[in-house]
Amino acid sequence: MSKLRLLFVKEAQAAYISHLDLMRTFQRCFPRTELDIRHTQGYHPHPILSIVLPLPVGQSSDCELLDFEVTQDTDGSGIADKLNTGMPTGIRVLDCYEAKRPIRELDSLRADVTLEYDAAVPEGTAERLQALLSRDSLVIQKRTKRKELADVDIAPMIRRAAVTADEHNLYLDITVQAQNPGLNPQLVEKAIAAYLPQLTPDFVRVRRRAILDADGQDFR
Repeated sequence: MSKLRLLFVKEAQAAYISHLDLMRTFQRCFPRTELDIRHTQGYHPHPILSIVLPLPVGQSSDCELLDFEVTQDTDGSGIADKLNTGMPTGIRVLDCYEAKRPIRELDSLRADVTLEYDAAVPEGTAERLQALLSRDSLVIQKRTKRKELADVDIAPMIRRAAVTADEHNLYLDITVQAQNPGLNPQLVEKAIAAYLPQLTPDFVRVRRRAILDADGQDFR
């Protein structure tokens, strides 16, 4: 038996595929690999798949990870090419390899956040946002799993942030805590709305660039 991990890209139209639909997509493509995927027990068995840090709908990523187990002994060679023959536009498997590192070693994620302003970026916005993200405390309201609003201080979860700008966009290169708890980089928009409401962007785009371990190295 082998435990394998996929590294894949999710972008373009596929950014709007929900987590459950993404799982179904992989389930339907796995028969192309000719692997015997481990299934749950019971009356309605289904493949045991686990996507690490599920991506919020509307965001894209260069570094999504999916874990699964097979009954054969294999290192995953050739699996990525077989899966890509059946993937929808916007999903591309980059690699398949043995999952040797436990998920608990995953520490942070790096993302590009683009804040778009239809009528041009207000003067001084980049500097003010950089100062905002450097605060010791940054409390926003966030919905809990029970759908209730709660105050959350996101400042301790921001590891690094660098802001640049052009005429119509702010570009935020941000590294945030990934789990226990994790921070969705898009929540920066809520911080702007709470502390600098006049600088709230018209649209926000998020793309994950890397998932990192505690040493700041790529987690694989």
